[in-house]
Amino acid sequence: MEHAPKVAVVILNWNGLKHLQQFLPSVMASDWPNLEIVVGDNGSTDGSVEFITSAYPDINVIVNGDNLGFTGGYNKVLAQVDADYFILLNSDVEVCPGWIKPVIELMESDPLIAVAAPKIKSYVQKNHFEHAGAAGGFIDMFGYPFCRGRIFYEIEEDKGQYEQSGEVFWASGAAMFIKKKCWDEARGFDERFFAHMEEIDLCWRLKNKGYKVMYCAQSEVFHVGGGTLNTENPFKTYLNFRNNLLLLQKNLPFWRAFIMISVRYVLDLMAIFRFLSEGKRKDAWAVSLAHQNFLRHTFKTGHRDIDPTHNLHGMYKGSVVLDFFLRKKHKFSQLHGSKFYK
Repeated sequence: MEHAPKVAVVILNWNGLKHLQQFLPSVMASDWPNLEIVVGDNGSTDGSVEFITSAYPDINVIVNGDNLGFTGGYNKVLAQVDADYFILLNSDVEVCPGWIKPVIELMESDPLIAVAAPKIKSYVQKNHFEHAGAAGGFIDMFGYPFCRGRIFYEIEEDKGQYEQSGEVFWASGAAMFIKKKCWDEARGFDERFFAHMEEIDLCWRLKNKGYKVMYCAQSEVFHVGGGTLNTENPFKTYLNFRNNLLLLQKNLPFWRAFIMISVRYVLDLMAIFRFLSEGKRKDAWAVSLAHQNFLRHTFKTGHRDIDPTHNLHGMYKGSVVLDFFLRKKHKFSQLHGSKFYK
């Protein structure tokens, strides 16, 4: 590449001292020639800022003061960063020295590519994909997100089955590459999401403008996962269900959103009964609270960037819930290719 675009790796931290100590060395070893590393701190109280300023004086530290969540934290930090590309990177991610180059080369090849993600594998089980992104994100017609390599809780071993880069529906916020001009055009994250599915909303809004979201198989990172909210946290359940409804309301035309959300209420009621049958009363109540909150704010839709010619590439025309739980299709390869929008 004749002139290397400026890339800023931006890590949002909240009391993640342990992760910073463990994973910052791999980030510092990244070999992109025009690179800035930024840590945005969301009001940590564990000595994170002091550690970075002492051990890594070359890192640009931006302090928010309070915990603004994933959405508000990144919005405030990235408003103070100047680069051609942002890489939003979780603090619990290990990277390889050459992880940046193949993704940037892919994104530079097409002006319509706004967002891209590397292959995301498990740090704990390095031969398996990781829940938050795997080999590219997809979504079904009722708004349920899934990945190539991960559907619900079923995670595949990486046997080289997803080595083809290509267009997907969404890229994980654990390791998301985005062109600054596209971030600015989309006005960043919707802060109502706080955390969880905000990256899907961002990708969908950009796709509604005609942009593409890509998966780059030639770059891989290793993600610990569950660093802030573990999988058993009822607040995470609340955010996932509430934000999923908000996602549909914001990004679908009105009548289609109305129909899809009506169906979701039935499916989510089934989820409540499932949680109760498993003795997870707090999770069941969290789903109920999610619906109550959504109903109270139904008409506060914010910006609606919907174009009738929007890009649906990566959306699944079927129901991944029915395929997974009733038809026992637990792998991405078992889903019929003809049911995906191209």
